[in-house]
Amino acid sequence: MTRCRYAKPLPKGPQSPGRYSSICLQCNGAQSGLIGKFKWEAALKSDEKVRSWEITSESNYLNRRQFILDAGLAAGAGLALASLPGDLRAQGRELDTVQGPYSTDEKPNSWQDVTTYNNFYEFGTGKEDPYRNAQDFVTSPWTVTVSGECGKPGNYAYEDIVGPHTFEDRIYRHRCVEAWSMVVPWVGFPLGDLLQRFEPGSDARFVRFKTLLDPKQMPGQRRAVLRWPYVEGLTMAEAMHPLTLMVVGVYGKELPNQNGAPLRLVTPWKYGFKGIKSIVEIEFTKRQPATSWETSAPREYGFYANVNPEVSHPRWSQARERRIGSGLFAEKQPTLMFNGYEEEVADLYAGLDLRKNF
Repeated sequence: MTRCRYAKPLPKGPQSPGRYSSICLQCNGAQSGLIGKFKWEAALKSDEKVRSWEITSESNYLNRRQFILDAGLAAGAGLALASLPGDLRAQGRELDTVQGPYSTDEKPNSWQDVTTYNNFYEFGTGKEDPYRNAQDFVTSPWTVTVSGECGKPGNYAYEDIVGPHTFEDRIYRHRCVEAWSMVVPWVGFPLGDLLQRFEPGSDARFVRFKTLLDPKQMPGQRRAVLRWPYVEGLTMAEAMHPLTLMVVGVYGKELPNQNGAPLRLVTPWKYGFKGIKSIVEIEFTKRQPATSWETSAPREYGFYANVNPEVSHPRWSQARERRIGSGLFAEKQPTLMFNGYEEEVADLYAGLDLRKNF
């Protein structure tokens, strides 16, 4: 087995062939944990409400043993799971939501999958590191700075950001550039609705996002894995697309810390590393922003980062993917163009060379 130069040692066990795990790419996929109290009391959920995923018994995704089996982890996995801190049951304040559009009918991954198998390098490069290290991350109060080519720049409190919006349940496919995938029941609202409130000007062609920089709370930022803080960007057309979601929760509950609390981005037709977490800055720009992974490894990670099975990563194929929770011996499934959202987003890239602009 050829070891990637970015790989780090893993504990002994069947889940670590060659005892190394590649950490070359950060999909920044679903992250979770406990966050501070959500003060906006209007976000409480009615007890009578039933969400689409709740048709299946809640115990199916709370059962620890089933999680081990579903994740396909063999003998050593029980010890790894037992070593995780805290309670793996769904936690956090429930949110008042409505059923949103664009949800897939695929079965969502379990709460444990979504909240303990994450890429959030600010809290460490291991998949379990965000869950382990983000437990005490402080997300209230939270302020987002809006700047650039817009009519209403300023510093906005979290409550001001989310207050005017209706929270929607949307079940999206999630595809990591590392060739694994999940199905995640997010809670959020269209990013475009938020951006319109800031009155973007005619010169605003891109939107730049930035994660909090706080090495005291985010131990991963004490290492030069990337140039901190984490930066991502979208074209205005991508940002305004109705699929693009500003996420505040998962599984009907407030967003756990390891999943990017309190605000994160989700663009389901792109690789997961575009989903920037713990957002503190939004800037409207004339020029295409330099993003973190594009800056770090420009031959491997591009600005657009659209899921494309026909364009391989320099070190692995993107034609197939491993669905987390499908079992140890399950075959990889074919990756769909734009992660299955081709009908909705293909027009955004009409005439664009998707091999060159990867």
